[in-house]
Amino acid sequence: MTRALNALALGTAGLLALATTNPAAAQDVAITNATVATGDGSEPIDGATVVVRGGEVVAAGRGIAVPAGIPVLDGTGAWVTPGIFATVTTLGLWDVGAVSQSNDTRAGNSPFSAALDAAPIVNPASQHVSIHRAAGVTRATTVTMPSSSIFGGQGAVIDLGADPNAVTRPRAFQVVALGEYGARLAGGSRAGTHALFRNALREASTLGTQARIPGSSTRRDIRTGDDVPLDPRLAGRDTQRSDDVLLTRFDAAALVPVVRGEQPLYVYVERASDIRSTLALKGEFPDLDLVLVGASEGWLVASEIAAAGVPVIADGLDDLPQNFEELGSTQSNIGRMVKAGVRVAINAAAMENPRNLNQYAGNLVALTRVPGADGLSWGQAFAAISSVPAAISGMDGRAGLLAPGALGDLVIWDDDPLEVGSMPLKVFIDGVEQPLENHQSRLRDRYLDLDTSDLPKAYDW
Repeated sequence: MTRALNALALGTAGLLALATTNPAAAQDVAITNATVATGDGSEPIDGATVVVRGGEVVAAGRGIAVPAGIPVLDGTGAWVTPGIFATVTTLGLWDVGAVSQSNDTRAGNSPFSAALDAAPIVNPASQHVSIHRAAGVTRATTVTMPSSSIFGGQGAVIDLGADPNAVTRPRAFQVVALGEYGARLAGGSRAGTHALFRNALREASTLGTQARIPGSSTRRDIRTGDDVPLDPRLAGRDTQRSDDVLLTRFDAAALVPVVRGEQPLYVYVERASDIRSTLALKGEFPDLDLVLVGASEGWLVASEIAAAGVPVIADGLDDLPQNFEELGSTQSNIGRMVKAGVRVAINAAAMENPRNLNQYAGNLVALTRVPGADGLSWGQAFAAISSVPAAISGMDGRAGLLAPGALGDLVIWDDDPLEVGSMPLKVFIDGVEQPLENHQSRLRDRYLDLDTSDLPKAYDW
């Protein structure tokens, strides 16, 4: 009851304080007297203040004076955190999974693979975006899944704001499957996977030696405003390549930034031996910027992953093997990798609903109380769904943090966000307060009152 009253008071104060602001513009706001988690791995701070101005965080912590003229929300009894950063997801790429016309997550019949680009097809009006926004997810990475080849295409960093401009960073990473799934796509064996993978990187290396030609034309990227050099072979001239190639020229060109280390390569891999083989790729292609995704047996090779300096986006709580490449699964996987010095984020792709990321993080905190198990501290667990995935996604210091210069992505919760049942009261993205209404909340409100007199005449038996 106390929590509900605090939530009501906070919500009312927020509406009054922000009533005169433009909902489409970044809002200056300060939240005081709250329990604040900055997302950097440290523990929550009681009685703290967060100040957002001009769409960015300017201060967070105790003893902070609120600048004159900034609307103030009393956060007594509430928690304030950076927004959750979900990675890897398909948010904005589908609405109804079983309806192919609304599902753009796979392109199994496409002649392209690595060249597939998620950015142009992100739908910010998708109900999945609004549902996850209401759950405290403010940014995510989204990408199509490998289907026509071991390569899935280029993923994008998106925000979940209620506006038409969802893409924060297009072509932020490339994905490839090298485990059992990759073996199926490559002909039925891991041997085929590695042959196809190495061939693709060598084709990209060959293409890349002349991909940036002085005086070549450029095109304007409409999403970022950057001038992107155009390889003449992709602009209608000199388009012929050797017959001894397996990739289309567009797929090969898409992999050029990968072999140069300019675009991270997310490798879907689970088995310890496959992880070792992936790490060994640096010997052949030293510029690769590798990120392991899944890594259910990562704890078995944690010291090797740490020594290689490769980050991991790991499944949250795999405790039973779903297939032969996960025989070594344990709930302690993430805790043991973190203990070994590996930078680990929780993998949103491993769960049906990425909005449950905070619950998975909370389970890792609870695991510290299980004898013989390895979990995470509260601060480490929250960082695994905020600052760590943001840093892996190329937004280090800009997202997943409440620190000066970070984007104004923050969530006001009614209680500890890592506890089941805690809910966001307010969500800000880039300093703009977001609507929390969605299809699910409308259904809830519609049927909350079960007075049959409100039903249409057709329900009159």
